[in-house]
Amino acid sequence: MSKLNQPLDATELKELHDNLSQQPGNELLSNIITQNGINQAAQDPKAATRLDPVFSIDLDTGKVSNQKRSGRCWLFSLLNTLRHQFAKTYHVKDFEFSQKYLFFWDKIERANIYYDNILATAHKPANDREVEFYMSMPGEDGGQWAMAAGLVQKYGVMPASVYPETINSEDTSAYDAVMNRKLRKDGMQLRQLINTAADDQTITDTRKRMLKEVYQITAYSFGEPPMKFDLEYRDDDHNYHLDQGLTPQEFYTKYVNVDLDNYVVLSNSPDKEYNQVYTLPSQDNIVGGKKIEFLNLPMKDLKQAAIQTLQNGETLWFGNDVLQQMSRKQGYLDANLYHYSQLFNVDLSMSKADRLTYHEAEVSHAMTLTGVDLVNDQPTKWKVENSWGEKTGEKGYFTMSDDWMDAYVYEVVVKKDYLTKPQLAILDQPKIQLDPWDSLR
Repeated sequence: MSKLNQPLDATELKELHDNLSQQPGNELLSNIITQNGINQAAQDPKAATRLDPVFSIDLDTGKVSNQKRSGRCWLFSLLNTLRHQFAKTYHVKDFEFSQKYLFFWDKIERANIYYDNILATAHKPANDREVEFYMSMPGEDGGQWAMAAGLVQKYGVMPASVYPETINSEDTSAYDAVMNRKLRKDGMQLRQLINTAADDQTITDTRKRMLKEVYQITAYSFGEPPMKFDLEYRDDDHNYHLDQGLTPQEFYTKYVNVDLDNYVVLSNSPDKEYNQVYTLPSQDNIVGGKKIEFLNLPMKDLKQAAIQTLQNGETLWFGNDVLQQMSRKQGYLDANLYHYSQLFNVDLSMSKADRLTYHEAEVSHAMTLTGVDLVNDQPTKWKVENSWGEKTGEKGYFTMSDDWMDAYVYEVVVKKDYLTKPQLAILDQPKIQLDPWDSLR
């Protein structure tokens, strides 16, 4: 066993210097990297050829949306899949749903369920790992597909023209800072009430007051969403349409009517056992709403279901680690885009399972699959609709190599129709609950 608490003395520091001096071309590499940056020095010039944006299946999806300085990708991606279907059905190519509308209600619902979690764990110390998890991110923007689907099921949707973006929805940093402070203080006070044996009525009244304050802050920041609106638009053939006095739920039922309960999240998390359904109740955002569940399968099964979805003319939501091996400007996602190990002559390779286990990987972003290039029935690259506006990639679209999908895609959402009978049977098995800090959070 190696000796612990060894200080770096002059001898060891000299060894570090001597080792660097003995590396072949060390001065040249230092010049190249310091003057050009790590990514520019490490980028593979052949990536442009591999990622030529031509696809054998390429769905026509129009202009991309832009989440700007907010963490609402999970909402944008779900609403992208819904607006693509709306556009196809009603011939309105660049129609857009209001992402801010679902975001508003997520803030209210998430505060409400946060109070439940705080009260349920009030007997635990403040430094308990679960309590720390809830306190660390009470007002965050990010979320899962099921959270977005649950909001749609409860609140419906509305056109972006009815409830458009504002300064605080396009840059949520100030609102998030206020809401995090608000919810942490609320959590502290609720814990104090429980631990001083306050009566149930006092706790209930305090919680109601707190939620009213959350609603007030959110309404002041984003504007209160309308309860009814008029749907008014011209289709691609310039025909005029008007439908007045719709609620968001009526609009969804009449014009969208997608059964979100017929969809399933397929995960590829090789740090866990395959052919199991996992749940993540710590991130559920609606009391009594849709539950977060993952059917964990090998990547080949995710790809097969995704290809079938695209072949049927439907786009799909997928969760990924977008900051890995990505060029924002060029819109490249390629597992071999940057050769870091070769550049530094240091082995940086890790398996997907190890990266998840040791926190090198995370599901950091959601985007939309809109195409795939099949060669001899095998995927070579995928077309991705991002929500970062038209100034990134190819007018907002990215090209993802198939090996990037293997390495950095963790979830795809597909209809149950595309599952095999054995896979459908797994959905009826007992579900395994994940810890709040699990890699799929």
